[in-house]
Amino acid sequence: MELILRQDVENLGFKDDVVTVKNGYGRNFLIPQGQAVLATSSAKKVLAETLKQRAFKEAKLIEEANKVAETIKGYELKITSKVGSGDKLFGSVNNINVAEALVKAGTEIDKKFIKVTGGNVKRLGKYNAAVRLHRAVVAEIVFEVVAE
Repeated sequence: MELILRQDVENLGFKDDVVTVKNGYGRNFLIPQGQAVLATSSAKKVLAETLKQRAFKEAKLIEEANKVAETIKGYELKITSKVGSGDKLFGSVNNINVAEALVKAGTEIDKKFIKVTGGNVKRLGKYNAAVRLHRAVVAEIVFEVVAE
């Protein structure tokens, strides 16, 4: 079943992509949730026209995302956490904590666009996170988890 995505769908595609999915997934989940529409010939023509008009705006968005990426790459993020014996944390550090640290540094980014490499962090040290600012721009940032 061919569908046109109306919004970004994790592990499937970005807004306005034409994707092929199994019938049940499309009919029972994506279409009722409003995340996709059927890719009929008329819908594809409308999509092509929309993409032409959006090309100029897209270049400006990519330029702005690159500026933000350069800004956040320069940050030295330190996240404090309570520590037990050795270097083990009470709890863990995840994308929410990284988003809060970015806000303190001066850039607000939604937590759903941040992925900590390796999942949750449970020990002290330096770690990486990927921040998706645009479908074409992903910035790698380094943060350090330190004892409180």
